Amino acid sequence: MKKWIYIAILLLSTSLVFAQNTTETNKKKQDFTVGLVLSGGGAKGLAHIGTLKIIDSLGIRVDYIGGTSMGAIIGSLYASGYSGNQIDSIFRVTDFEKLIQDELPRSVKTFYEKEDAERYAITLPFDNFKVAFPSAISKGQNVYNKLAKLLMHVDHIDDFSKLPIPFLCIASDIEKGEQIILDKGYLPEAITASGAFPSLFEPIPIEDRLLIDGGVTNNYPIDEIRAKNVDIIIGVDVQDGLATRERLRSAMSILSQINNFQTINDMKVKSKKTDIYIRPDILGFSVMSFDKGSELIIRGEEAARNQLNVLQKIAAQQREKRILKPVKVKDSLNINYIHLRGNKKYTRSYVRGKLRFKTPKKVSFQKFQEGISNLAATGNFTGIRYKALKNEDGTEDIVLNLRERPSKMFLRLAAHYDDVYKTAGLINVTKKNVLFNNDVASFDFIIGDNIRYNFEYYIDKGYYWSIGIKSRFNTFERGVSFDLISDDQSNPDLNRIDIEVSDFTNQLYLQTVVREEFVFGIGAEHKRLKIASETISDENEEETIFERSDILSTFGFLKLDTYNNKYFPSKGVFFSGDFHWYLYSSDYRKNFDLFSIAKAKIGYATPIMDNLSLNISTEGGFKLGDTNVNSLDFVLGGFGNNFINNYTPFLGYDFLSFTGDSFVKASFILDYNFYEKHHINLTANYANAGQNIFDNGEWFSTPDFNGYAVGYGLETFFGPLQVKYAWSPDIEKDTLHFSIGFWF
Repeated sequence: MKKWIYIAILLLSTSLVFAQNTTETNKKKQDFTVGLVLSGGGAKGLAHIGTLKIIDSLGIRVDYIGGTSMGAIIGSLYASGYSGNQIDSIFRVTDFEKLIQDELPRSVKTFYEKEDAERYAITLPFDNFKVAFPSAISKGQNVYNKLAKLLMHVDHIDDFSKLPIPFLCIASDIEKGEQIILDKGYLPEAITASGAFPSLFEPIPIEDRLLIDGGVTNNYPIDEIRAKNVDIIIGVDVQDGLATRERLRSAMSILSQINNFQTINDMKVKSKKTDIYIRPDILGFSVMSFDKGSELIIRGEEAARNQLNVLQKIAAQQREKRILKPVKVKDSLNINYIHLRGNKKYTRSYVRGKLRFKTPKKVSFQKFQEGISNLAATGNFTGIRYKALKNEDGTEDIVLNLRERPSKMFLRLAAHYDDVYKTAGLINVTKKNVLFNNDVASFDFIIGDNIRYNFEYYIDKGYYWSIGIKSRFNTFERGVSFDLISDDQSNPDLNRIDIEVSDFTNQLYLQTVVREEFVFGIGAEHKRLKIASETISDENEEETIFERSDILSTFGFLKLDTYNNKYFPSKGVFFSGDFHWYLYSSDYRKNFDLFSIAKAKIGYATPIMDNLSLNISTEGGFKLGDTNVNSLDFVLGGFGNNFINNYTPFLGYDFLSFTGDSFVKASFILDYNFYEKHHINLTANYANAGQNIFDNGEWFSTPDFNGYAVGYGLETFFGPLQVKYAWSPDIEKDTLHFSIGFWF
């Protein structure tokens, strides 16, 4: 009996040992972990996406990710739950040029900021009257906005080891010259710092450190991932090797080679530490080859397929697979309150006014990011960072961290040529925070064939009433029909004279934002207007004066401008309405009575098909009151922008060709954007103008004036280059118009 008991015990023990060994084997098989290392490399890092797609297709479960720069960006998206295919889809529709250059939609800027952006070609810091240069080309705001939106579904995770796949990235402390491991904090901010390429993006302050691209200190964080006790490491390396002498033909290529020495030497060791080393063929690509993204992704796939056998073995050793659930990008925020951090010179009302939405309110994420772009468009902040904090009631508080721009004074430059003002160069000095926190003073001095100036002081109070002061002196000379400015027919042989128009205008105004898009304002104006000619004169005077009066008026205006481009709009709406009530004049011609002038313009631009758009606009104006003053009448003709008083362009007729105390005009422009920023356009415009055309019904009759033009335009950093060949069947003379640079 005892013998059978011993046998039973022996069999049971053997069974337990075998079961334990089997369990340990299964556990070991199940716990087989994979670490993934993604190097930096700028645009070349898009090859990582191709490798991730192959990893997904094989069912490999990645248990830890470490990345630097572009490797950190793509790695963070993968760690947050996106699949390789999803990341591929995201990057294929991303406009990297706009993203990197921080291009902001024109619609996010106020009228004041639009005028700034469309007047100056160069802006430089000018503190203490010393010219400096920006610390970087881009503030990285658009990059941050993009990443914040894509990672909103994990914005509640501060510990990156708690992400769907644990994650870390590398940045560099620019002050201490050492690497920083970022594995906690706000994920979009961390990876923005890891990818802050020097001179391209501004450094990112996180806590007490100032961080730049991690590639400066550690572009391939294999040791940091090995420390996480993973069983095997897959590494994807998109760094450049050493170039041959044939490729070292410029100073930049030589400096780049020197800069790569340490990284390349480090990789001789790090590549050997990598269990599966994947190196896509990135020869011929640069850190800025974003336009070749599709090809780079394919290169990443090809490189991974070259390691297909070993990757399949890894997949076979893992029992648990990654469950791929498509990430749903969050599309709205239910904002309860906005907490401001870091604002010293700019008040809460100013910031909220720029955001253009009030709280508490549920807003789409697109609307929220438009508000951030509005704030960024002011140029008053070097970085705007934000984070959503969830409340118990389901709403969210937004913490808005602002870094105010240290430079408060700027030197701005521009140049221009056109048929009216001829050659002109502009020198501007702008000073912010002159008397108050939210104010700005700007002075333009324009030299060239016609000396001019513009001065503006503006206190911006957002949704509240803002206050502004403007002063402007404008002058030009032009040959016009004698009948246009004088009723004197005593000299029948005189049909054309050269006139000089000078206008000195000062305004005090209040304005506010209406329904988040419209700008409404009221004000008072003083104008000194002089119209004279040296073509005809008498013995006692060098010139004949047709007008020389000081005029006082009050005015109101309403504006809306959502055009995506001032000079070549392809979508958007434009409206401008203005009413002036003229109360007093020094009355040089002894013919002044109280009168008013009202005018308005409305435009609509829409795409018709790929690269072809239609811009339709109509405008008109009329005079109210029984007065013989005609120096402020509507005068039409020519091509251009930014004309003074009531001068209105009309293609087909020369500048200042026909006039009236009332007019209507309609324009139709077909614009074909045939290659990037090149445009060919066709214009047709029609008008009626004369005396009291709204009273006698002439405004609604067959147009008395019509003109047509074919043109070419090119968008450049210093403004548009435009050539227009214009004609009218009503007159024999054709005209060729040419302008280059922003109009001012």
